[in-house]
Parts: sequence; C-alpha cells; structure tokens
Amino acid sequence: MLIRGRGAAGPGGETLVHTATGKVADDFYVTGTPEVHGYLLDGDQPVIFDAGFAAFGAAYRRDIDRILGHRRPHTLLLTHVHFDHCGAARYLQRAYPGMQVAASARAADILRRPGALELMDRLNRQAGELARQWHPDLPEYPVFEPFAVDRVLADGEVIELAGGLTIEVIATPGHTWDFLSYYIPQRRILVASEAVGCPDFTSDHIVTEFLVDYQAYVDSMARLARLEVEVLCPGHGMVMTGRHAADFIARSQVAAGEFKDRIAVLLAEEGFDLERTVARYKAEEWDRQPYPKQPEPAYLLNLTARVRHLAELLPKA
Repeated sequence: MLIRGRGAAGPGGETLVHTATGKVADDFYVTGTPEVHGYLLDGDQPVIFDAGFAAFGAAYRRDIDRILGHRRPHTLLLTHVHFDHCGAARYLQRAYPGMQVAASARAADILRRPGALELMDRLNRQAGELARQWHPDLPEYPVFEPFAVDRVLADGEVIELAGGLTIEVIATPGHTWDFLSYYIPQRRILVASEAVGCPDFTSDHIVTEFLVDYQAYVDSMARLARLEVEVLCPGHGMVMTGRHAADFIARSQVAAGEFKDRIAVLLAEEGFDLERTVARYKAEEWDRQPYPKQPEPAYLLNLTARVRHLAELLPKA
C-alpha cells in the first residue's frame, strides 16, 4: 500500500502531499480510492472516518482488512451525510458487526427523511457507473442502503480512545449544517473534509465548498486554522502533511473570497440569472478538469446551491 506523492518534499525527503491510498502517518491511513477515500486511525479501538461512495464499499473494506487483520473497527465517524461521505456506511456496518456509527444530531435527523434517502440512493447509483469505469477490478459494487446514527455527537465533545488518544469534535457548518470535523491533538491530525474546500487533482486550484452559508463556512475555516495541524484530510483527492497542511487551509480561505468575487461578477453580467451564471462558472471550473472528478449531476447540484446563496446575499444594482 504505497503512497504516491505530489508536491514538494520535506527536509528528510518525506512526501508532503499524498494522492493515493496507504499509510500517511503512524497508525493513520487513507483507504478506498484516491477519488473518494476514507480514513482509518488504527489502535486498540480503530476508528474509520467517512464512508464515501456506496460502490466503493468493497475497496474500503479491502484496505481496512489489510491493516487490521482479524480486528474490527470500533466506530465510524461521519463528517456529514452527503451521498459521497456516507454511501457505504450500511455496507461497513454489516461487514463489521458491533461497529457504531456516530455523527451530528442534524445528520441523524436527515437520515430519517425519505426525500434525503432517495437523493442519496440516486446519486450513489449514478456514481456507481463511474466507479466501475475508474476501478473495474473491484469484486463488487454495493448500492446505498439506509442506516441510522448510533451515537449523536456535539461540538466540543471529546471521544476518548484506549492508549491515551482523543478525538475532539468540532462543529464546522457552512458546507452543510450537519458538518463535524475531527481533530486528534496527540497526532495533530485534522479530518476536515469539505470544511476546508477540496483540492484539484491537476492544479493548485481549490474548489470552494460552502453550500448552505458562506459566512459560516469562512468562520469554520478560521476556527480550524487556529489548530496545530501536521496531517490535513480534505474530503477528496489529497492529504497534506507538514507545512502543506496549514498552507492549504490558508489558501482555501483566500479561494473562498475569490470564488465569491467571481460569482458576483458573473451574476452582475448575467442579470442575476442563476442558470446562466452556473453554466458560465461550470465552464471555467468543472469543464476544464480532467477525470477523475466529481460526477456532473452532483457538481451542478452543489454549484447551484452556492450561486443561489450568494445571489441572495449580494446587492443587485
């Protein structure tokens, strides 16, 4: 399970930007696939962070089993319940009987809504077609199944693990209202997912990821920027270590402001027509990115939400 590296190396030659699955730090791993991965903290009580696409459930299980052997994960911590972060949760529950699923109270409520579950299922099925193209060697491609939250987490809560490790729960709304980030202070590991934006595989571009509230997104990043971070785990694509970890959060803060300014220009030029504004920005961002990238239906859903939110905030001439 070797790591491919991209970007500058540290003074000892260590990789600072990781773009594949494998070991990132002591007892900490990226699992699944580079496009839609999960994270695993090994120890006396192993913890999984996020559950990606439903179709990649077998990939997550394969990597987890290679690392843990006959041991089982103790807990699955979800950052939020978008389809590409909780898709394989039920599959992993069945694979590891007794594993608890933990998330925010808002996430637990969302998972009780038939409409939300229908959307998760539809988007996971669309993503499954891409999964087969990206990774045709997987033994199976599970579909999304509803699941429930076993443990509700709150901002400021501290999860104590055997061996002296703790996980701090940090509410970081903005991308969604149900969003939680997880910080392991003893290792300076931050699992922040889209709370810090998403890196582009092929460039230094950062995709700004607020969907429900721009200011909350910016405030959440400012809160995370105050942490001492040596391993930063965004939602997709890359893991940053060393100096790249703090640098990515700082650059993502700048990218958020640039995104807001660009959308303001496009909205003004298009007379605040949301559809035309979305189409123009998609042409500048998504259309120019090579595969693998976010499935187009999910990208358009998210971009439209961001543009609509900013249109409500920005003054009309």
